Amino acid sequence: MAHPVRVLLVPGLWNSGPENWQSYWERERADCLRVVQSDWETPRREDWVATLEQAIASAPHPVVLAAHSLGCSLVAHWAGSKGATLRNVRGALLVAPSDVEAPSYPKGPRGFEPMPRRALSFPTLVVASTDDPYVSLARAGEFAQAWGARLVDAGPLGHINADSRLGTWAPGQALLADLLASG
Repeated sequence: MAHPVRVLLVPGLWNSGPENWQSYWERERADCLRVVQSDWETPRREDWVATLEQAIASAPHPVVLAAHSLGCSLVAHWAGSKGATLRNVRGALLVAPSDVEAPSYPKGPRGFEPMPRRALSFPTLVVASTDDPYVSLARAGEFAQAWGARLVDAGPLGHINADSRLGTWAPGQALLADLLASG
């Protein structure tokens, strides 16, 4: 008998407010659980990696990661870290991976640069918009290629966050459903 798959929501810098698609999913989907970091304002990569590892390692069933913004970089850093519990991850939906190397990236996070460029060992979709202020579609494509992921062009949705007014973001849920079905 196959075990149910848990969706771990991995927010980025400043967490995901109540109008972010991740928050809608957390409220409306029984299979979603948010990974809560101790510092959303000035995160240290080591701390965030440790928190994500704890959430993945302690999950009673396999997980799919649904990350946003800095959370995408976090997933890539975690996957390359020593001792990462990779066997528990069935896939990742990496949405609007902000470019931590860009001059426009907000100050505060420490240790997230350079952007990891190792292939991920689980099925991965990178979703990017054509007008994201934190990453160009071409740059998101570079990340997707390095991670061995498929790039999904979401059109003009900004940073695919609360400002994008996506609500439950049905197209994102369809992508998540594909990952859950393949796991």
